[in-house]
Amino acid sequence: MQLGLFQFGEPSEEPPNLPAARHAIDLLAMIAEKTRGNLALEEQRLIENSLTELRFRFVQVAEKTPPSVTDKPAEKSVESGDAPASS
Repeated sequence: MQLGLFQFGEPSEEPPNLPAARHAIDLLAMIAEKTRGNLALEEQRLIENSLTELRFRFVQVAEKTPPSVTDKPAEKSVESGDAPASS
């Protein structure tokens, strides 16, 4: 859903959220790694095939998405020298 491939209800023109999609893919990869050896062969294949498909779709969407959407400005961190003085 973060890649903008699934839409429920009314179609929206909301751009894909690539950082959230990447995070979800990384979480699934972590689950696959942590459960390796504890899953049936069918379960292991399901996770690995899902990861492969998601990674492929991520690359496709990332190539189609304009750079302005994927390059969101990083939040400014407040350093001790930049903090406003309280009075």
